Amino acid sequence: MSETSAPKTVKAAAAKTAKAFEAPFEAFNVTIPNVEIPAAFREFAEKSVNSSKEAYAKFKTAAEEATEVFEDSYETTRASTLEFGHKSLDAAKTNVDAAFTLARDLLSAKTFAEVIELQTAFARKQAETLAAQVKDFQALSQKLTTDASRPVKEGVEKAMKAFKLN
Repeated sequence: MSETSAPKTVKAAAAKTAKAFEAPFEAFNVTIPNVEIPAAFREFAEKSVNSSKEAYAKFKTAAEEATEVFEDSYETTRASTLEFGHKSLDAAKTNVDAAFTLARDLLSAKTFAEVIELQTAFARKQAETLAAQVKDFQALSQKLTTDASRPVKEGVEKAMKAFKLN
């Protein structure tokens, strides 16, 4: 075999292989007829796309507003809960201080009558203090509930107004 015949044989084999692979793929060469889409269908498709875009924009806006409402409500709740905790600690400190003052006074009492007098005064003062603390906690709890629910209430009212307008 000569040097010139080897490359020709390889070229011929490659050409034959390429022809063998061309035949099966000819079935996939489909020509698509040039068909005009009716104007009514195009208008319908455009309206559908526009309606979908508008609906998505409204949904996105509503979701963003709802997220903002819940963030506001959460922040209000967090701040109010922190205030409630501080008030609880202040009340506990007041009560503990009063108990220590009573203990110190009882230790310095000289008679049983003085002990009874100290104990009675302490009970009366603690009852008044407790009543005032309960009143403060009730007011604070009501404020916490009102403040935390306000953003949600306003958000729902705004959504209902927007819904009624559409």
